[in-house]
Amino acid sequence: MYNINILFVEDDLRIREIVRKYFETEAFQLYEAGTGKEAYQLMEGHDFHLVILDVMLPDTDGWTILKAIRRKKEIPVIMLTARSEEEDKLFGFELGADDYITKPFSTRLLLARVKAVLKRNHIQSMNNEIQMNGIRINKDYRQVYIGEEKLDLTPIEYSLLLYFVDNVNIALSRNQILDHVWGYDYFGDERTVDTHVKRLRKKILNQSDCIETIRGHGYRMVKTE
Repeated sequence: MYNINILFVEDDLRIREIVRKYFETEAFQLYEAGTGKEAYQLMEGHDFHLVILDVMLPDTDGWTILKAIRRKKEIPVIMLTARSEEEDKLFGFELGADDYITKPFSTRLLLARVKAVLKRNHIQSMNNEIQMNGIRINKDYRQVYIGEEKLDLTPIEYSLLLYFVDNVNIALSRNQILDHVWGYDYFGDERTVDTHVKRLRKKILNQSDCIETIRGHGYRMVKTE
């Protein structure tokens, strides 16, 4: 289940799609708006824990929306802009922005900033869960479920699954997997990765097709739902 609702106001559909897919792997519910009008409509009907707000929008600017938010609510706001001038940042902070990110940005950086702002404002998920392809992972308890069925994974299988989910749609080499899951000081054969992927696929049953083999390279988890 999702516990943190985030409003992402950005007119570039491609950026919204990339950010949404990445944030969903962390169990954040991302609501999207491409215009100021859409943003206002969503804010009327939902309670958000945080707003990611682009400065440049087709029908208004982010500063205007930020001021409207601050007149009514104290929810955290992270501003996005293509400009990096210090005056712009100071202006945003004076209006009540909690953080400021300059475009282009990486989704990993944005996610890290979001988590930091949520933590500063004492807003946390009730349980640290990830959902992907019908698989639910509770990081707090290191438990994995498909539906209501709890899977019996070994520590290596759990770490392998989590690494795939954290890097969804990314091609991972066997060496990368070995370094991350087994550790940099592991000197075993790369074929141990194949063995454990085979075991993991067997345990996740009907969801096994989401882990693709990349011939001559390694593996990739793809998002199927």
